Amino acid sequence: MAANPQVVSSAAVANANAATEDDIELLLRIGLRNRWHPVCPSRFVTDKPVGLYRLGLKLVLWRDSAGTLHVQEDHCPHRGAPLSAARHLGNRLACIYHGVEVSGDGTVVSVPGSPGCALEGKKAVKTYPSTELKGAVFIYVGDALHPDPVKFEPPPQLASDEYDAFLCYTEWRTPYRYMVDNNLDPMHGAFLHRQSHSMALGDIQAKFRVRKTDTGFIFEKITQRDVNFDWSEWCDTGAMYARLEIPYPKSGGPGGNFGIIFMSVPIDPVTTACFFFRNRKVQGWQRNVWRFLYRNRLEARHWKVLEQDRVVAEGIEPDACEREFLYDHDVGVARVRRWMREEAIAQLSALKAAEKPMPWAKAAISV
Repeated sequence: MAANPQVVSSAAVANANAATEDDIELLLRIGLRNRWHPVCPSRFVTDKPVGLYRLGLKLVLWRDSAGTLHVQEDHCPHRGAPLSAARHLGNRLACIYHGVEVSGDGTVVSVPGSPGCALEGKKAVKTYPSTELKGAVFIYVGDALHPDPVKFEPPPQLASDEYDAFLCYTEWRTPYRYMVDNNLDPMHGAFLHRQSHSMALGDIQAKFRVRKTDTGFIFEKITQRDVNFDWSEWCDTGAMYARLEIPYPKSGGPGGNFGIIFMSVPIDPVTTACFFFRNRKVQGWQRNVWRFLYRNRLEARHWKVLEQDRVVAEGIEPDACEREFLYDHDVGVARVRRWMREEAIAQLSALKAAEKPMPWAKAAISV
């Protein structure tokens, strides 16, 4: 009996929707979609439009006369000139090439060279949902199946009045995934940062375990706690971040352990925008003491520790992950890599099943 052409096995469907290795690597290289991502410090965006490359996207960020932030595609819908070079007209941008005026929601409000043409009144510039938190600009980047922003639940260290936090922002010449690896690797603190004022103690050997949480997992030492960089947590709460704590000596002031919320996004395949939100649980007069100590004594020490990370990270070849030998201290690294890969496969498979495009591919190749 001939096979019924209307009947397709579930295995065949699954195979048809399977993401290729090139697709997976491309998406991971430019950053997962359907999440909120930090793109720059708020201080970058003042009274002039600023252009940035992030997550395989060419973006323009600007504030209108009321101070409201707008993040859009850096592309005039007329001929593609950069809107980051536009004239700022208070509540809109005017492209310097032919004067086309674009509002904060992406609508073309005027075409001076051809009044009344079909371009006027159209929402022709892609606009990204945006917000600001603890000195950083966040944007939502969705795919064709998820254009509307998901709920963003910031970590309490950034959202709760019980904590105070400072943003440390830097750009390093290393793939962003290596920086994720670095922050899911508690063991490097006992070696690389041995001379640090806060990580001088602790054993260079340790046993670890992985513990699942509602938003990700914790990779922690079971033989040591509150001595060094002894655990790290991976979280996905509408934004993806690593959370860790480092014990502080009494000379570090009130507030208990020193915490870090780390996020990173790719600028290009080998350059990373790094966001370190340094925090402590302090209130009242203790907050004032902590802020004074941080600005006058601790911040410089923290930059020295970060410099140690930068030297190593920028010295690792982009293809180093293809020639490495992981051991049991690297379970956190392996776990977060697997998590990101599985998420990439899920996003790509859903797009293929729905026959939706992957619009970031061209941008990713170009950078």
